[in-house]
Amino acid sequence: MILTVQGDEDRRRRARYALTETEHGHVWGVCAEVEGLFGEARRGTYELFRWDPQGAEVRGWAGRRVWLVPEDEAFGPWLLEDVESLGRHRGADSLVLTGLDDYEGPPEGYRGAVRVHDEQRWLGSCREFTRVLPPDRAASPLVLRGLAPGAELRRALATGTRRALNLEEAALEIRDDRGEPLAERLLWATIHAWRPSTLGADLIDLELDGSLFTPVPEHARPIWDRWLAGSPNTPGAWADLDSRQRLAWLDTVRERACRREHQDRPANHAYELDGRHITDVPSLYLALGEAVNGPGGYFGGCLDALDDCLRGTFGYTAPATLLWPNVTTAREHLSRALTPDGRPYDLFTEVLNTLARGGMDVTLA
Repeated sequence: MILTVQGDEDRRRRARYALTETEHGHVWGVCAEVEGLFGEARRGTYELFRWDPQGAEVRGWAGRRVWLVPEDEAFGPWLLEDVESLGRHRGADSLVLTGLDDYEGPPEGYRGAVRVHDEQRWLGSCREFTRVLPPDRAASPLVLRGLAPGAELRRALATGTRRALNLEEAALEIRDDRGEPLAERLLWATIHAWRPSTLGADLIDLELDGSLFTPVPEHARPIWDRWLAGSPNTPGAWADLDSRQRLAWLDTVRERACRREHQDRPANHAYELDGRHITDVPSLYLALGEAVNGPGGYFGGCLDALDDCLRGTFGYTAPATLLWPNVTTAREHLSRALTPDGRPYDLFTEVLNTLARGGMDVTLA
């Protein structure tokens, strides 16, 4: 649990981050600044040879979830997340994609033809591919600046042995400037160094091994800056963001929701959804979350999560009604979707069916 810090805004900010021991819950220390929180995780890189685009050329960010589907149906598809296209190699017919590999990766031994889609449209196909291993690079350390150490951490530092400086599994708990829980990052906390901090007497700068820490992606930094200042108090603060930023916003909404208690409204409540900005999948769930739980609210991030939320404890009690105006926008952008293996389906209809099964009577307008 994060230490409670009473007082003005400056004192609350000093306790924005807390490093806690996960087994027993004691607090190693609290601080206001963390260096190394943002960065890029190790990404997989694929070169797709004899690339044949299906429509516009794929450049820049290619989508949150991109599936590579082997032409040989004996092999299953595999997933890349947060995918970027590095474009075609000059003078070559190959395309380079980079992203976060799922736990399976490509089928073992298969290097043949694949088709590629982003869950909404086919991007193209290639006759063969290869996985390019990224160069090894040292992980950046995680530095907790101006840390007020707890008693257990003081004892560990005073002992100074390798065993004492291995804090094992820990959680970096993060609060916004209003003192509300926002997010948590797990890490294996091994102390590399510590020194007196320039941020105050009796404070230290604690340097931890960053090799087993997954940083927040750099592209999400502006979203985190907004949320660290406090959750939004007006709906639709995400509406002007692009799809990648909306996804980062939805990830933040989801993390925050997991750390908050929800007060379920009584049955037969009437909700209204703002359908004007539902032009992609993240905006669908952001609008649903705000309809049920207000600005910054969460009510699912995929069909399975939406089904879970409809079962209760996320602000909703069945039965209820939902008015969905400007529905044409969502129907236009969400009706054509693809399963991992590339079969078409209607996501818009699936959402309506899921809501109906959960006791939500939807009126489209």
